[in-house]
Amino acid sequence: MQSILLEDKSKLTINGATKVLSSTNTQAVIEMQDQNLIVLGQNIEITKLNLENNEVVFKGEINSIKYSQKNEKKNIIKRLFK
Repeated sequence: MQSILLEDKSKLTINGATKVLSSTNTQAVIEMQDQNLIVLGQNIEITKLNLENNEVVFKGEINSIKYSQKNEKKNIIKRLFK
């Protein structure tokens, strides 16, 4: 089960995360089951990371949350004839 809870634009709790792909003070990319979640803002930092329970908690000024498709690895023939 996936859920996202944003409190006062300053605390973001994500359940359903499988991996944190990247995290800076302005952007974080979290891998979910079939897509990625991109978090944008200022002074973003991870305050809790428990991937055994698929939970990540961020604090900071959260400005944007959006889903994106995972980058699927293309096989070499598709890349050659692109």
